Amino acid sequence: MMTFPKNFMWGGATAANQVEGAFDVEGKGLSVSDVYTFDSTKPKETWTDQWLMMTHEQVEKAQDPDSKEYYPKRHGTDFYYHYKEDIKLFSEMGFKCYRMSIAWTRIFPNGDETEPNEAGLAFYDKVFDELIKYGIEPIVSLSHYEMPLHLVTHYEGWTDRKVIDFFIRFATTVFNRYKEKVKYWMTFNEINCVKHHPYVSIGIIEENHPNLEQAKYQGAHHQFVASALATKLCHEIIPGSQVGCMISYQLLVPYSCNPDDVQKTVEDQRTSLFFSDVQARGYYPAYTKRLFEEKGVKLNVETGDEEILKMYPVDYVSFSYYMSSAISAHPENLEGAVGNLITGGIKNPYLESSEWGWQIDPKGLRIALNQLYDRYQKPLFIAENGLGAIDTLEDDGTINDDYRIDYLRKHIIQMKEAIKDGVELFGYTSWGCIDIVSASTSQVSKRYGFIYVDQDDDGNGTKKRFKKKSFNWYKNVIKSNGEIL
Repeated sequence: MMTFPKNFMWGGATAANQVEGAFDVEGKGLSVSDVYTFDSTKPKETWTDQWLMMTHEQVEKAQDPDSKEYYPKRHGTDFYYHYKEDIKLFSEMGFKCYRMSIAWTRIFPNGDETEPNEAGLAFYDKVFDELIKYGIEPIVSLSHYEMPLHLVTHYEGWTDRKVIDFFIRFATTVFNRYKEKVKYWMTFNEINCVKHHPYVSIGIIEENHPNLEQAKYQGAHHQFVASALATKLCHEIIPGSQVGCMISYQLLVPYSCNPDDVQKTVEDQRTSLFFSDVQARGYYPAYTKRLFEEKGVKLNVETGDEEILKMYPVDYVSFSYYMSSAISAHPENLEGAVGNLITGGIKNPYLESSEWGWQIDPKGLRIALNQLYDRYQKPLFIAENGLGAIDTLEDDGTINDDYRIDYLRKHIIQMKEAIKDGVELFGYTSWGCIDIVSASTSQVSKRYGFIYVDQDDDGNGTKKRFKKKSFNWYKNVIKSNGEIL
């Protein structure tokens, strides 16, 4: 029976905007993520409001140096000053790879400069050197919810075609700088999430936008072109390099066998698959014609765009997987799943839920892997998978996170089953391998890591690192290549 390949890439994943901090050192500019605030005095049910809709006032306030708001993603969990210690801990777990991102604003603070910031480039040299020292392969996302804020306020984000050129300048700069150190790249993190939070995805402010759907898909088109051009450049600059796309993949299943539910599920799943379809296949699928007509979208596709997409598809398909969602064409009389509301998901009575209402479906990961491999016939990489939970630091410095071990174990078992099914899966990076600032709520207490960071939601704490029980568990998983779970 097939099991994990001999050279399977086990590791963990973070994003610069959630872990680094040091937002105001060595010339770094503000990113779209540096606008998110956190206020523990506000009702919990409001904590995702800004994630779902950004306002003009909030963006304006964030640019005021005298603002009294707390911006958690400007501070992260202090990786900028702890990277040597953190990478040493990754090595102790046995990481084969580390998925991370380069903060665009460290290299080009405003995004439209002609010359890069050397201090920013030097920082990532140090990070990559440290990873290489321990034999850990860097897997680098070029854009992970951290485009320069200046490109939002002065260009309306990715809706402006000029941003393609700015991105390519950034990509070319880092490809040339790190060509001896980084072989695996991803272009845009969760590129399909423009559907739900376009501000952080393509840099458009949702509040009072006159034609949001048009802006979303035009911005996505420009990202597709930029991704293809970056893939071309990466292959030219770094021989043997591998470039992947990355989508958020939430498996959708019909709530019932009612044909209306089945059809609705197919249609909703396409709205995610559309993004990987274009990047992996190199063309817009036939169903997008109807999709655009129904949304009133008229894409401005310039001469040569279609050829660029066709000639430079990605080498592999990566994705995040946290949950599945049940879909109904008639949801009005059914109970919604709190964590699945973005997709309009209905509560699946057969599944458990996390503290944040995310329904846990390990078998759904096997199904997702089979679906994606059958669809693209390209190598797959699980870029994110994990459980956000409240962890308790005991008086003796231990953290007993058996719930996280249980979650990850069940998902890894299904990965093994998918490999037996014939799926070509070459790597897995657990999300938030060290505690980070949550993307959606901007909390630290929604913890994902194998490593506990002594920091609360208001940024207080020693920043000291502690190994959780899951740390040694994952160490044994990697050492046994997935045989000891």
